[in-house]
Amino acid sequence: MNRLLAFSPSIENVEDRKTLSKFDYDFRLQTLNGEQVKFNNFKGNVVIVNFWATWCPPCIAEMPSLQNLYNDYGDKVAFLFISNEESSVIASFLQKHEYDLPVYQNLQKVPSKLGHSSIPTTYLIDKNGSIVINKTGAADWNSGKTRSLLDELIAE
Repeated sequence: MNRLLAFSPSIENVEDRKTLSKFDYDFRLQTLNGEQVKFNNFKGNVVIVNFWATWCPPCIAEMPSLQNLYNDYGDKVAFLFISNEESSVIASFLQKHEYDLPVYQNLQKVPSKLGHSSIPTTYLIDKNGSIVINKTGAADWNSGKTRSLLDELIAE
């Protein structure tokens, strides 16, 4: 079994946090079933956005921790797993690994504040649109540190 050492993601310093504007929320996604969803629908919620691919070893390595987090916080936090792959490839991957994560595909260019040059890249966004975590590379998202932070952000 291959293992990847992953640490809890680091929290951005308050003064370094970027905040999404109304224009940043103005982009569309599509579910694997073809339903269009506006990112704006998630404004005002705690949001985790994860850019990933089925062929990406670090993405695959962090998926179990993200699935565990989704299992416990899926009704309190908006999770968006975004991939540019074909729906059938993604669906097959999810089924094979028994994941039930909400996966979307881009319908247009991602806003620059959510831009990324490699995957996985994950953002944790608070209810005010501030990017609290901006993590590129695999992480242990199911850590006590991440859970405590989510609890704080949900309570705000």
